[in-house]
Amino acid sequence: MAQKYAVFKRRKEARKLLGSAVYVVFLVAVLVSVMGLAVLLIDIITGGLPWFSWSLITNYPSRHPEQAGLWPALIGTLWLMGLTAAFSVPVGVGAAIYLEEYAAKNRLTALIEVNIANLAGVPSVVYGLLGAALFVQWMALERSVLAGALTMSLLILPIVILASREAIRAVPRAYREAAFALGATEWQVVSGVVLPSALPGILTGVILGMSRAIGEAAPMLVISGLLFVTFIPTSPMDKFTVLPLQIFNWVSRPQDEFQGLAAGGIMLLLAVLLSMNAIAVYVRNRRQVKSDE
Repeated sequence: MAQKYAVFKRRKEARKLLGSAVYVVFLVAVLVSVMGLAVLLIDIITGGLPWFSWSLITNYPSRHPEQAGLWPALIGTLWLMGLTAAFSVPVGVGAAIYLEEYAAKNRLTALIEVNIANLAGVPSVVYGLLGAALFVQWMALERSVLAGALTMSLLILPIVILASREAIRAVPRAYREAAFALGATEWQVVSGVVLPSALPGILTGVILGMSRAIGEAAPMLVISGLLFVTFIPTSPMDKFTVLPLQIFNWVSRPQDEFQGLAAGGIMLLLAVLLSMNAIAVYVRNRRQVKSDE
């Protein structure tokens, strides 16, 4: 008995030591990541703050740094994000509902699930080439905001579908069974029980997808190709540019002034991203509180 206790004690101490070592490794990894992000943000803020002004937001692009601005790129980004959300969220959530609640568990469904998971890791420039071939040329949408939004929707659909499926799967089976016991139809269960409970998780997936879409430059470089734009889009069929492309244009210039403008553009892009995410997080938290009640 004493020998077994001694073995147990040694194993317990070894597990505690291993746990402490793993904790330290993960903590160091997090600190290194946070420090790298902090250094990058400090460098951007110090370089872009002198150039970050109202004129940077409202002016049109110019070859003169003191007159250059981001207004067409900002409006193009807002157009693109609005249309992308309008296309990707209903399709992504609908696909997740079908796969989780209606689809039969067979080889076809398994094949679809594997392909969705694989598409989430495809490089973004591949989606840009696909969008150029499918939407710009074959569907004759030209280099319009609509073509860019459809391309971005393809880019983030796998993320939205996977996150939505996980959120729907996390809803307890007892909720569904209780609704069925009360006489609800399958659609009433999905729309009245499953979706409200899964909405916070679905919105998290939407936030992740939109956060990726707003910062992508490679697909928009293929679709839009416009780096110097002096007009703003007023309809989905207008040509456009976005903030990442304008920042790329300024970064590629050798003048120090344009480097500062690029840093200011990054600050504006981060502000738009954080504002968009803050709204989504607020809606998600409100829905979370209501579902908990």
